[in-house]
Amino acid sequence: MPAQPYQRQEVSTLLNRLSETPRLLIFVAGPRQVGKTTLVHDALSQFGRSDYHFVPVDQPDAPRGYGLSSVEDIAYDRDARPRDTTWLVEQWQRARAAARESTNGHILVLDEIQKIPRWSEAVKGLWDADRAEELRLHVVLLGSSPLLMQKGMTESLTGRFDLIRVTHWSFSEMHEAFDYDLDEYIYFGGYPGSAAYIRDEPRWRNYVRDGLIEPSIERDILMMTRVDKPALLKQLFHLGCKYSGQLLSYTKMLGQLQDAGNTVTLAHYLDLLGNAGMIQGLQKYAGQQHRRRASVPKLNVLNTSLMSAGSGYTKAEAKADRSYWGRLVESAVGAHLHNTGYPDCQQYYWRDSRHEVDFVIERGNKLTAIEVKSGPSSGHASGLDVFEENFGKCRKLLVGEGGIPLVEFLSYPAEHWL
Repeated sequence: MPAQPYQRQEVSTLLNRLSETPRLLIFVAGPRQVGKTTLVHDALSQFGRSDYHFVPVDQPDAPRGYGLSSVEDIAYDRDARPRDTTWLVEQWQRARAAARESTNGHILVLDEIQKIPRWSEAVKGLWDADRAEELRLHVVLLGSSPLLMQKGMTESLTGRFDLIRVTHWSFSEMHEAFDYDLDEYIYFGGYPGSAAYIRDEPRWRNYVRDGLIEPSIERDILMMTRVDKPALLKQLFHLGCKYSGQLLSYTKMLGQLQDAGNTVTLAHYLDLLGNAGMIQGLQKYAGQQHRRRASVPKLNVLNTSLMSAGSGYTKAEAKADRSYWGRLVESAVGAHLHNTGYPDCQQYYWRDSRHEVDFVIERGNKLTAIEVKSGPSSGHASGLDVFEENFGKCRKLLVGEGGIPLVEFLSYPAEHWL
């Protein structure tokens, strides 16, 4: 463990936003257990002022003395009232009163905002009224991705928010904060909360399954979004972990899932898992956009711990199985490209009847084709050349054995490789 707590770069971003005149809502959004709440607390503690009100929406009993302005706030947060829009308005009014009394303004933080039904419509009205008054009140909203991204921000609050996206931890972050080496990062992934348990693998697996996977599905997807077949969504998640790094058609998925319904349902559930930061389904790169949407998806976990925890392999056993370790390495590369590149860089795969490119990233007119090699290699990947013949000049990268060292590749964001 580090001598000093590790601080992610998003802390500085949030501090900069809080130093400005309030013009936009500040959203801090990302998957479960990536440190959103800790990040905000770090920023508030460094901001140098105590005039803020931190409200954990899903915790009626707020911890004493941490982020609360007074004893009155603590008592207020310990009631058993439902967290509805009436409660939200009252919290906001209290912050408004504090902002009007202070020469420096005030900060209102609402953690897990998506737990409040119809929260976005209420926030819109309150925020617009604040702007009309030119009130010096910063509002920071935290939440998990599915409902927050899909419904609240895009439907009601367009043009009113500044998004700070918090992703899974990168190799560089896990190395600096917890001294992970490359193999540890590939197997154990990038969840900071699990780092304390990697020397006790059974305990680590239990933590990932019970503390990360189950809450992400049960609380961040099933409770926040209509899912007609929750058992099917859970099966799809486990199937995605099993086949991460591989192409799997929806037809083949149907053959391996019980009560699978149709391909439209599977595609929708895969989108939900992607928005929750769990699994993505990459589309094939093609010249026509409609051909990309119609392609067979390539499954890729967005944190390799999701793949390892349910694999049945220990770290040593995973490393000994060259085929499995190769898919784990490829999944780590795919997760890195998504976590450091989305939404600015679009990510795909490509293949024809005989050649394949593991990943394709694109931003504007910049295009990079990437082949991942986890074992001995000649240093040449013919798929990259064939891809360039089909789609024109691009950057071609071989990552791993015979090419760019994996440590180096994982130390830079996706945009660096365009």
